[in-house]
Amino acid sequence: MEIILVSLLNGLVYGMLLFMLASGLTLIFSMMGVLNFAHASIYMIGAYLAFEVSRWFGFLPALILAPILCGAIGAAIEIWGLRRVHHNGHIAELLFTFGLVFIVQRGVQMIWGMLPMPYRVPSYLDFPLFTLYGANFPAYRGFMLLISAGMLLAIWLLLKKTRVGLIIQAALTHPNMVSSLGHNVPMVFTGVFAGGCGLAGLAGVIGGNYLTTESSMADAMGPIVFVVVVFGGLGSLAGCFIASIIMGMIQTFAVVFDYTIADMFSPLFKVPEMDTLLGEILTVPMSRIGPLLPYALMILILLVRPRGLLGTRDT
Repeated sequence: MEIILVSLLNGLVYGMLLFMLASGLTLIFSMMGVLNFAHASIYMIGAYLAFEVSRWFGFLPALILAPILCGAIGAAIEIWGLRRVHHNGHIAELLFTFGLVFIVQRGVQMIWGMLPMPYRVPSYLDFPLFTLYGANFPAYRGFMLLISAGMLLAIWLLLKKTRVGLIIQAALTHPNMVSSLGHNVPMVFTGVFAGGCGLAGLAGVIGGNYLTTESSMADAMGPIVFVVVVFGGLGSLAGCFIASIIMGMIQTFAVVFDYTIADMFSPLFKVPEMDTLLGEILTVPMSRIGPLLPYALMILILLVRPRGLLGTRDT
């Protein structure tokens, strides 16, 4: 029981971190139709900026300044990059953001090098929040859950309960009408893109010291974030949230429990002998194939429901 409860908490923390990162990508796609390949690179920039700001001013100023700077970078990318290639179609947008991935990674390596940065959890959050069955739950993980939940509530209130949210949603479906009412539709899209990049930067601030701040962190988080967005449904914030929690739980429990596929299905059928290829596959521990499970689930959902769990358009 203690392993299950601790793993549930750890899976929830990791899942909410995935949601914080994937929600920005989902917002950008749902509002603009742009699948930003460089989104995880903005997450990496947020972690490095938070490291630099925290060195001089502390963690709390970094929690505010780094997302704002990432949002400003996102606005610059949209104004001087995406807006110029938009008339060439989605392929040009994908290629542009794909090229940004390499530019950002090489830029980070040139400025900060390839070694991990000593970006640590602040001392005032580095203590056990509570003890569960003899295992300490760090206060910083509770802080991550608090920030993630607050971000989710803020996004929902912005989109559903404010005039700004109404304008954003109307600009998505009826841009000409919104423009006729006197609103600057291109600036609305710039604000959405900047906001999505700001969320990625916020994920970098609180995830950079929880995981590791290094030049390959975008490569580590980028693929799983796209799995979350596709699995939940392109453009669906609710689907993104559900998919993030599912993927966080799957990857956490796969590492903890030392079971094999044969152990799970042995009551239903006879497991092939070990000397056969199928037998060797079925007896591989789940901890070794855990990183592959999200991608297997993505393939399964695409076969069964191509638009994802709660998506409104086919992928």
